[in-house]
Amino acid sequence: MAFPTAVNSQITDSVSEVNTKVLGDAPAMAMGNLFMATSQALSNAAHNATHTQQQTNVTSQASTTSAVTTLYSIDTSSDAVGTNMIYQ
Repeated sequence: MAFPTAVNSQITDSVSEVNTKVLGDAPAMAMGNLFMATSQALSNAAHNATHTQQQTNVTSQASTTSAVTTLYSIDTSSDAVGTNMIYQ
């Protein structure tokens, strides 16, 4: 204690020790918060990548289905006439 006060010295020592502990824990708390924020950002990135891949697969499947439907919808009689004209 720098000078005597009306407060009990044990109380002031306790308060200053708690203050020292809080200041000592601050860097560890800051690093913990940084690690939590970084891990959350990385998990969001992985989730977004997975979602994008799933949507790309759905789009690819839809375009393949559309292409196959187009191929099957071609009139076979016109194909037969064209093939017959080629062979003659």
